[in-house]
Amino acid sequence: MQELRNEHVIVRIQEKGAELVSVQKDGTEYLWTGEKAYWEEHSPVLFPIVGRLYERKYRLQGQEYVIGLHGFAKEKIFTLIEKSETQALFELQEDEDSLKEYPFHFRLRIRYRLEGSCVKVSYQVENRSEASMYFGLGGHPGFCIPMEEGLEFSEYHLEFCRPCRPKRVQFSETCLVTGQAEEFLLKDGRRLPLRHDLFDEDAIVLSDTPGEVFLGTEKGTKGIRFFYEDFPYLGIWHTTKAEAPFLCLEPWLTLPGRDGVVEDIAGKEDMVCLKERETLQKSWRMELV
Repeated sequence: MQELRNEHVIVRIQEKGAELVSVQKDGTEYLWTGEKAYWEEHSPVLFPIVGRLYERKYRLQGQEYVIGLHGFAKEKIFTLIEKSETQALFELQEDEDSLKEYPFHFRLRIRYRLEGSCVKVSYQVENRSEASMYFGLGGHPGFCIPMEEGLEFSEYHLEFCRPCRPKRVQFSETCLVTGQAEEFLLKDGRRLPLRHDLFDEDAIVLSDTPGEVFLGTEKGTKGIRFFYEDFPYLGIWHTTKAEAPFLCLEPWLTLPGRDGVVEDIAGKEDMVCLKERETLQKSWRMELV
């Protein structure tokens, strides 16, 4: 376990999955604590796929591979390669087991950096193969709601930084993409009041949002300003059909697979493609209010 701190924030990160497990400011825990009754994770990295694939399978160059929900990075032990009081850099490379699921040589680096009251999470993906590499990437941080005693989940809301007209990606009953999207109406064009039943059919995944959203309440003083400009999709989720005391804000670069289709990932519309030795860098950050 690694700890970062400055005068405002204390963060803890575990080597398994290079996963954030605690984010505190002024004695308040903002990051979901991983209670087994609801969801045991905290902030997993999603790589090399986001979501699930039909029958957990995909094809590449005539071969078929099996890979689980959100990929394997969240289950792997990362290597700490840099550390200071306010930042840490973790690295994952392919291994014998990963090559059975995903036949590419890669380097995934995740950097955590404290900047005042902000926690910045940066990803660097390098293709170390001798051919083009295809992958998805995303974050999945969960946040405690309520953040203060005496408040309720339903007293919180999400508010985008400016009015927008997002589209909601449509999913099948098995949480696979249907290829359809519909307009998602917001109060005053920018606000989503939170209710537990919003997630009875699983995640809300939006496109065409402005890349910045505030999670908070007018009845309290604490909140989170979440910045995800590098990512075209925002997933909003908590445990289905439950009064779960947390909310995930998930920056996604890519979408899950289509229902009824074993995808050829070289042809999957939104997969990231890196040529030999190319590198991709993306980041998101949270400001603790």
